[in-house]
Amino acid sequence: MIAKLPVLALAVSARAALAVPSRTDSSFATKRSDIASDEVVGFATTVADGTEGDLMLQWQPYLYVVDGCVPFPAVDADGNTSGGLAPTGSSNGDCSSSTGQIYARAGTYNNYYAIILIEGALGIGHRYDWENAVVFLSGESTDASLVGMAASYHGDYVACSGSGCDDYLDGDSPLIRYYTAYSILDHSLGFTSTVGGTQPLIAWDELPTVAQEGLTDKDWGDAIVPFLDSDFDSYLEKAAGYLDS
Repeated sequence: MIAKLPVLALAVSARAALAVPSRTDSSFATKRSDIASDEVVGFATTVADGTEGDLMLQWQPYLYVVDGCVPFPAVDADGNTSGGLAPTGSSNGDCSSSTGQIYARAGTYNNYYAIILIEGALGIGHRYDWENAVVFLSGESTDASLVGMAASYHGDYVACSGSGCDDYLDGDSPLIRYYTAYSILDHSLGFTSTVGGTQPLIAWDELPTVAQEGLTDKDWGDAIVPFLDSDFDSYLEKAAGYLDS
């Protein structure tokens, strides 16, 4: 069963170059202002050692971009943030070949272990459009069972639970699409049976401090970054509300 529900987020880069994160003391780093979206050098895939990092990679989604752009990197190793894309013009903006970037953060909600996979996608209608998908597991273990998944959809979520998610998985990887449901609406996420592409994934806790501060301090307009300390728990709660009880 699929129910409509709220959204998660992920961000992409139009450059192939990738940075290796280092935990630089922010007192010695200077955050600069916005730079052009195609100048933001994203991070290579980086997760923590241990079960949490293993789970992020195990459940990393395939993203099928129906139209619009793959998620651009939102921040670089120096804390520079993306200026975004113009909200008008071509739906793909010649960016479909971007390397991209996915952000991930894990935590617990009630009895679930949850991983929020954030796609800071940029496209039609908005300069910034953070979307997200959440995977709910029965526990913090690589052999945990899937409780359900939720994908952001115009301020709500679409969700599936248990075996109802089977058609939207390739192994353990969620099959997510980025698309416009109707021509009058902005982009959203949803489920698909098509295997899309993957982007370098970096965990929130593995970002350099200056990059975390850049994401936190920037004014993203109406877009909300779902993995920040101020919003992470509320997004898990909202997404969980769309699962079958």
